[in-house]
Amino acid sequence: MAEQKATNVHWHDGEISRQDRQRMLGQKGATVWFTGLSGSGKSTVAVALEKALAEQGKLTYRLDGDNIRMGINKNLGFSAEDRTENIRRIGEVAKLFVDTGVITLSSFVSPYRADRDLVRELHEASGMDFIEVFVDVPLDVAEERDPKGLYKKARAGEIPNFTGISDPYEAPEKAELVLNSHEQSLEEEVAILLQLLTDRGILSGE
Repeated sequence: MAEQKATNVHWHDGEISRQDRQRMLGQKGATVWFTGLSGSGKSTVAVALEKALAEQGKLTYRLDGDNIRMGINKNLGFSAEDRTENIRRIGEVAKLFVDTGVITLSSFVSPYRADRDLVRELHEASGMDFIEVFVDVPLDVAEERDPKGLYKKARAGEIPNFTGISDPYEAPEKAELVLNSHEQSLEEEVAILLQLLTDRGILSGE
């Protein structure tokens, strides 16, 4: 847990609750956290789910690893410490979105189990839904896809601390859902996710 350095600070509640905002939107805020190797298909399925939810009139926001590292986390690298801080920050951002009633789709390698569990705890401690989705593909499949050419560079020693090659990936032990993008179509994955969100009352705001 990050150290609280600021002193004399207190949380200030307003007069509009999370439940009020959810009623206005007709949906329940939740974080859907996609984790898996680079090239596993996390961003692809998140983009497709975002489109499917928009077609149902549901408000979403997608947080993607590269996008976040170009802005709020541009000062972080890929050491274990920086990875932990990267995930902590985005966990806090996701939690703010959920508080507004938005369905937040987060796509991050997030290789360390403890970091993902911390984000889960941040949400659950505030009574928020956190849905961990493990996009599980074999390393050789992810490496064959290599959409950004990162595995090739990692194998050549050009990228240190690369998950799956020189850094470990710790698979989730209690993910709400496991997707296998090398065996399932994108349409199948989205349908499974929509059903999960429906079953949990996210889409109806219950």
